[in-house]
Amino acid sequence: MLGAMTWRERKTERPVPDGRSHIQRMRDKDWFKFLEEPDLLKLQEETMAPLRRINETYWDDPDAAAQAVKELIGGEDDFVFRPPITFEYREHVHIGAGTFINADFEAIGSGDVWIGDNVLIGPHARFYTPNHPVDPQLRAEGWEIGLPIHVGDGVWLGGSVVVCPGVTIGDGAVVGAGSVVTKDVPAGAIVAGNPARVIGTAA
Repeated sequence: MLGAMTWRERKTERPVPDGRSHIQRMRDKDWFKFLEEPDLLKLQEETMAPLRRINETYWDDPDAAAQAVKELIGGEDDFVFRPPITFEYREHVHIGAGTFINADFEAIGSGDVWIGDNVLIGPHARFYTPNHPVDPQLRAEGWEIGLPIHVGDGVWLGGSVVVCPGVTIGDGAVVGAGSVVTKDVPAGAIVAGNPARVIGTAA
């Protein structure tokens, strides 16, 4: 389990098999093997099938589509999005009030994705939560772990931003278009580039 360990420490951790099913290991935020647990694919389909329908019918009634996404993730806050929106595990996605998510947003993997209030996310943003072992043998065995992504209140992400596993972006930060965020971003910082680096501070 994640506990007090950082995501960087988890990257070099060796998975330890035990009696838990892989779906339980995933829910415990531990290393698991997706391909050895058919129920994980079913769990994804319970999220992705409704999303496909929502994306296809969005322009018939955008308000109803937003409400459907909110109900799918069990949320209480109102937000706005433009299709398509894609994620794999509905129980791991949290979107705050007043947030706007532009077209072609994708969050993959089993890590929790927390998006705060009044966040602006540009088009083609990608949130990648899966992490695989550095050791090629363990990687070949199919181990992975979902590491959380946290986006604070009032953050602005430009178009085509990539956020990597385990990253926290502090309140009020700005991330320039096309950036690849591999490390935590301090609150109020302006970052850009690949990898993203601090280039200024927000007013």
